[in-house]
Amino acid sequence: MSRSRRSSCSSSCSSSHSHTSGCPSLTAREKSTGSSGWWKKLSALMPYMWPNDRMLQFRLFVCIVLLAGVRVINVFVPIYFKMIVDELMDGNFWPWQSILIWGVLRLLQGGGSWSMGILNNLRLFLWIRVQQYNSYALQTHLLKHIQTLSLRWHQTSQIGRTTRVMDRGVKAVNSLVEYIVFSITPTIVDIITAVVYFVLTFNLYFGLIMLVSMIFYFVCTWLITNWRNHYRREMNILDNNQRAIGVDSLINAETVKYFSMEDYEVKRYGQAVNVYQDMEWKSTATLQLLNLVQTIILNSGLFGTALYCAFLVQQQVLTVGDFSLVVSYFLQLMSPLSFLGTVYRLIQESFINTENMLDLLDVEVEIQDMPGALLLKNTSSPPELEFRNLCFYYDSSNPIIKDVSFTIPAGTSTAIVGASGFGKSTLSKLIFRLYDPVHGCILINGDDIRTFTQNSYRSVISVVPQEVILFNETILYNIAYGRLSATEKEIEDAAKMANIHDTILSFPNGYQTIVGDRGLKLSGGEKQRVAIARALIKNPKVLIFDEATSALDTETEMHIQRAVEDASKLRTVLIIAHRLSTIMFCDQILVLEEGKIVEQGKHHDLINMGGKYANLWNIQANAVNED
Repeated sequence: MSRSRRSSCSSSCSSSHSHTSGCPSLTAREKSTGSSGWWKKLSALMPYMWPNDRMLQFRLFVCIVLLAGVRVINVFVPIYFKMIVDELMDGNFWPWQSILIWGVLRLLQGGGSWSMGILNNLRLFLWIRVQQYNSYALQTHLLKHIQTLSLRWHQTSQIGRTTRVMDRGVKAVNSLVEYIVFSITPTIVDIITAVVYFVLTFNLYFGLIMLVSMIFYFVCTWLITNWRNHYRREMNILDNNQRAIGVDSLINAETVKYFSMEDYEVKRYGQAVNVYQDMEWKSTATLQLLNLVQTIILNSGLFGTALYCAFLVQQQVLTVGDFSLVVSYFLQLMSPLSFLGTVYRLIQESFINTENMLDLLDVEVEIQDMPGALLLKNTSSPPELEFRNLCFYYDSSNPIIKDVSFTIPAGTSTAIVGASGFGKSTLSKLIFRLYDPVHGCILINGDDIRTFTQNSYRSVISVVPQEVILFNETILYNIAYGRLSATEKEIEDAAKMANIHDTILSFPNGYQTIVGDRGLKLSGGEKQRVAIARALIKNPKVLIFDEATSALDTETEMHIQRAVEDASKLRTVLIIAHRLSTIMFCDQILVLEEGKIVEQGKHHDLINMGGKYANLWNIQANAVNED
């Protein structure tokens, strides 16, 4: 690395710190319920509504062609029915040809809600893969985005609420595509065709009756749907809340049992469900009102058309076949038209259901690779880490790290001790770049860690966290998660180094033992040893132990301590420690108090100094003697 790149760290040490926690306010999206809001949301969703695959695009094109075919058939079905009625009224011959053509058209068209017809069934068959692709693309994009969000965001969000937002958003996007392409557009085409056809074939009044009916229908649907939107939005919020309470209760099932709070949790969840159901009733009741108004308008239009047409038939201006044509055409339109009102409502609900998802996608990724970030080469030699004028806070009124500077020489071990809440674990998170410092910088071999891509930088570091969370998979899977390409022998060697191999073999299923949700089937010490094995199999050049031996018994702690000492010979090691007996071998020990380093040195030097470290040592030694 060039000298200019090394020295640039000093000028980049002061950086603004952005705070992003949870989803942004929904106010802006809540106000976007009009046509402009539709277009904004549609433009945001468009990348997930159009398949990025040539074969799937061809399928979509065929679906549109089939849809157009149904629209053309819709025009001719009533015309042939009129011809059949007129020919039967003449009574001169059997109209089998007209009936045959009418039957074939009906077979292709379908018979309403009870029969989709050949063309529509074929369209639905071709659409399956398109819909699956859209769902896959959106679901994976959502998960990728959430995984890239900062630790700060994950610490302030709720799993139940987030998963509910994801599920509802994906379903809503799929529904939007179907509603807009296969319901709204063809129905509008049908209405325009019908109005033009009635005016040209009969007279202006038929088209006028239908046009007035449609206008009343659309206006009432728009007004009532927009009025009831806030019920649906509130229902979504309450649905998120009751889901979050339920998931939170299940995640903390052990704590619930410790305090015999099962009945309380059921009552708390039940209250949330009741509040949700109250809003659900309002939403459903207003929906029934909308359906009633739509039914009255459509049937009024049908009544007016039939009454006027019957009058013209009685005046012998039109034939009985014309009457059947007008009525059947209107009835044919009523089914998609009545559904169109439902579709408009569902589209509005879908847009509302996507609001939370779009807000989730709008959350800014806090930790990002800088433009032109370099790849950190994973060399065989352990690196040197330097902390230069490091400052960090979650809240500016309460600084956690205050102008900390120290160096961890390559291939050495450094321990950080101090009381809880003084920033020890925060330092480990800053090293792994889960956060960026507010001021100052961290350097690896003289270069600011922010000049490297996150993936390449993190690939040389392993962390054993204080609170170990395991996947609900086998022990083999959880250890191999550190390096998926690891062989079984390498996994067993890592387990031996972490002093967990013999324990695993004592289980009935050995390495194939399922550890349970978050590893609950294992003891605290067993989980921590699995985590140590997982960290070691990554073969990192930097190892961070964040109170990794706090849940171990004395004998196991000694084995782990020897393993850490062996691992430290080839690595740069940082140990966040509470039990001072585990860090006596470290090359240097830092005492952190109120975000500042107050003492620094080897174990014996600090003991002889008689300061903070010596005091902590005496307190722990006395506690052990009393036990």
